[in-house]
Amino acid sequence: MHNILIADDNADITQVLAAYTTKEGYNPIIAADGEEALRLFDETSPSAVLLDVMMPKIDGYEVCRKIREKSNVPIILVTARGEGFEKIMGLDIGADDYIVKPFSPSEVMARLRAVLRRMVTPETSANVTSENYIKIDNLEINLDEYSLSIGGKKLSLTKKEIETMWTLAENPNKVFTRDNLLDSLWGFDYFGDSRTVDSHIKRLRAKLDEVEHPNWCIKTIWGVGYKFDIESKG
Repeated sequence: MHNILIADDNADITQVLAAYTTKEGYNPIIAADGEEALRLFDETSPSAVLLDVMMPKIDGYEVCRKIREKSNVPIILVTARGEGFEKIMGLDIGADDYIVKPFSPSEVMARLRAVLRRMVTPETSANVTSENYIKIDNLEINLDEYSLSIGGKKLSLTKKEIETMWTLAENPNKVFTRDNLLDSLWGFDYFGDSRTVDSHIKRLRAKLDEVEHPNWCIKTIWGVGYKFDIESKG
């Protein structure tokens, strides 16, 4: 049974979400503030986190940052503030999805099911071999280990960033529209928009640029999307 960490200082909300997650067959773990959320995260190893942004002691953004330092577990931010820049900030720090209050509990469960379906567990990858490995120039991606390295240096990327890079690098010079990437990486049932892709690509590029890679890059095709571009030689 999946443990689902629900972190919100509003007891009415946690009670409703706990009831719905239990009905879905999950085990809800309730935290009333940011400190408790981090403690319970370490103690219970949840499969996903529903995380309120405005919480006492430590806010949801900081909790998300601290979780991302040690885990790629799916995180869905829940907030009463729906401004675009706040959504982008949440995605930039590593959240997988963003829900604005007031929300339908059924919608929250749909998004929770979506992120859990996209999880890759050791059991599902244990028997996969070379088909989950890419080497292009100084870039190596290993989906069995969920690792990415450039010139032998392993980078600290989130699960979604590695999947984004895999999708692009597996199809060199193929242009992916933002909608293509949304569908393939977040799923057809994802409720977000193209800014989600732009946010993730921006963060991914910043991490990739920690190591030189002059022969390839993620190239923006203006008005269309992105592609993994391999520099022609000669």
